[in-house]
Amino acid sequence: MKKRLSELTDEEVIKEFQDNNTPEAYEILVKRYKDPLMNFVFRFVGDRDACTDIVQDTMIKFYLNKDSYKSFARFSTWIYTIAGNLAKNELKRRKRRKYVSVHSGDDDDYQIQIEDDSFFAPDRLADSSIKDDIIQKALLKVKSVYREVVILRDIDNFSYEEIADITGLSIGTVKSRINRGRTQLQKLLKTIHKE
Repeated sequence: MKKRLSELTDEEVIKEFQDNNTPEAYEILVKRYKDPLMNFVFRFVGDRDACTDIVQDTMIKFYLNKDSYKSFARFSTWIYTIAGNLAKNELKRRKRRKYVSVHSGDDDDYQIQIEDDSFFAPDRLADSSIKDDIIQKALLKVKSVYREVVILRDIDNFSYEEIADITGLSIGTVKSRINRGRTQLQKLLKTIHKE
């Protein structure tokens, strides 16, 4: 008896998509990876709108470049590499672009629009949300070269080997960066906890 497409491994589903251009195969992989990638990218860039755009771009790149996937690597490694590269590009763009939104009224007074980062917004009253927010704010202060590997290891539970494949780094460098990132994160969390 033949397995249904949804019962196949990621690698078998991408093979079906590559060989037969089956729309259902693409949809299955998008469903499997959309939420984990949203979490990964959000943790990395810290902006929900940018996160949504990056994940959509990842899925478009996946669709357009499906034939560049090679079966010797896990599909998850390949798609996380695409998302990670797009997230890094977004961070580089942000560093280059410095902008302030200024509004000029009739009597030439200026208003600078500042995003409301209200820590105790009504939708964040639950204890777990507050803790998650604290961790996210601290994580965004960790250097991006360390942040990526810490997210991949501690949040997305990738192995050192998979992280090395995703980032193109050696396993030794991955382990070193994870340790440095964790150390930075712990210091930041202790500082926040004392405040």
